[in-house]
Amino acid sequence: MVGLKEELLKSIWHAFTALDLDRSGKVLSHNLCTVLNVPHDPVALEEHFRDDDEGPVSNQGYMPYLNKFILEKVQGNFDKVEFNRMCWTLCAKKNLSKSPLLISDEDAFKVWVIFNFLSEDKYPLIIVPEEIEYLLKKITEAMGAGWQQEQFDHYKIALNTSREGLSAWELIDLIGSGQFSKGMDRQTVSMAISEVFNELILDILKQGYMLKKGHKRKNWMERWFVLKPNIISYYVSEDLKEKKGDIILDGNCCVEALPDKDGKKCLFLIKCLDKTFEISASDKKKKQEWIQAIQSTVSLLRAGSAPPHKEARQKRKELRQKLQAEQEELERQMRELQAANENKQKELETVRKQLEAAAARAAEEEKKRLQTQVELQDRFSLELEREKMVRQKMEEQVAQKSSELEQYLQRVRELEEMYKQLQEALEDEKQARQDEETVRKLQARLLEEETAKRAELEKWHLQQQQTIQMTEAEKQELENQRMMKEQALQVAMEQLKQLELERKEALEQYEEVKKKLETAANNTKSWKDKVAHHEGLIRLIEPGSKNPHLITNWGPAAFTEAELEQRQRSWKGKKATSE
Repeated sequence: MVGLKEELLKSIWHAFTALDLDRSGKVLSHNLCTVLNVPHDPVALEEHFRDDDEGPVSNQGYMPYLNKFILEKVQGNFDKVEFNRMCWTLCAKKNLSKSPLLISDEDAFKVWVIFNFLSEDKYPLIIVPEEIEYLLKKITEAMGAGWQQEQFDHYKIALNTSREGLSAWELIDLIGSGQFSKGMDRQTVSMAISEVFNELILDILKQGYMLKKGHKRKNWMERWFVLKPNIISYYVSEDLKEKKGDIILDGNCCVEALPDKDGKKCLFLIKCLDKTFEISASDKKKKQEWIQAIQSTVSLLRAGSAPPHKEARQKRKELRQKLQAEQEELERQMRELQAANENKQKELETVRKQLEAAAARAAEEEKKRLQTQVELQDRFSLELEREKMVRQKMEEQVAQKSSELEQYLQRVRELEEMYKQLQEALEDEKQARQDEETVRKLQARLLEEETAKRAELEKWHLQQQQTIQMTEAEKQELENQRMMKEQALQVAMEQLKQLELERKEALEQYEEVKKKLETAANNTKSWKDKVAHHEGLIRLIEPGSKNPHLITNWGPAAFTEAELEQRQRSWKGKKATSE
């Protein structure tokens, strides 16, 4: 019933779109109920088509009413040709072309019905180029003419560039223009359209005159036979006005060829469950065509298949749907691929930007590293120069002190030997104390440098650990930095070891100076005692100031601050005189 409803809707759609529903809706509904043999209530019909805006048609549209009150009540016991002719009458006058056509109105009606059968199941109705080609081929074959494939291909290309297909009225104009039936008269074209109409719409698979043997009188009478998918009807003549009987076909029927007998030729037999029919064709060709047609029909009934033209139409539709689905799937895949490609392009652009940023960062880090390395080298160079200068200065100071000491000793050699020994002891003590202080300062400075070097070493070690924890991609890039830092670390370690050695040497010097100081102190005390005891030279040293004595790391100093300043002034004066 769903397929029947779709077929009815196509014809009704033409009538529906051609009419003004506010004025002619009741006429269309009444005519549909009449031709479809649907009982209707005139009072309910008037209620549904009231002139005010409160009626169901005004509020809900015409289709709900059509489905509920007409199409759902259709039983199939109606004349399809009469139904189509009613819809054709309502829409043809408004839509049919006014230009003269090579086909009659009756032929245009048949083309219109065929259009409804072959058109797509979507609105507005159109017939696609594949179905147009199928219909034109059928008409051309029925006319006995050759099919012009090249001509249709040109027409199809021009059609596809502008639209998806043709409407019913454009199809009528195409066939009525004679573009694909040149050289054929109107009668031939009309007969071809009728033959195609009989096959596609009326399901007439074959028809023609043959002789049939009667069951009672056993006489032979000429009848007009019409083969349909499940029945063979025979009439008195081809006008189909007086039917004489039917041969019901099913899967148990069979057809057999018979030998000539009783003066009749081209005989064949149709066997059914309850009856057997003997038929005589006009010639052997007609006999064979009828046998093959009936056998094909019985085979379709056994298989439960639809008539050939309907099955072929369904296959073409399924093929188009499959191709359309494949096309849509292909378009969907293309869209997905395009979207994926765009996403990949965006990702690649993002990665490129990230790589550029990473390269810029790496270049900046390399620049900073080189700058740091240069700064470290400069710092090491400055420290080395500073150490050299300090050492040179210290050596100069030592040389100067030695020179001053020699000058002082030269001047006091005139004194007594004991006094000279005592003075030498005092100078040794002073020099030892100065050396001790210098060594202590040097040791403190070395300790500070060692602490700074250790902190710097720890910093480099921490940087090296952080560098090791970096990603694998940056590891290779920073390998050279690590090697250079390791070399710098090794240099620093060596410097640290050198500083350790210098510190140890300073400690040893400090111990030696300390021992010398102790020896000098003992000698000084011993010489003081000797001078005081034997020669009374203790008076050579002036009494010291009563001010508090200088306090050193080893106790009270041997002389006051005033005496030290006086001696320094004396040394400076002697040095200036000698220079």
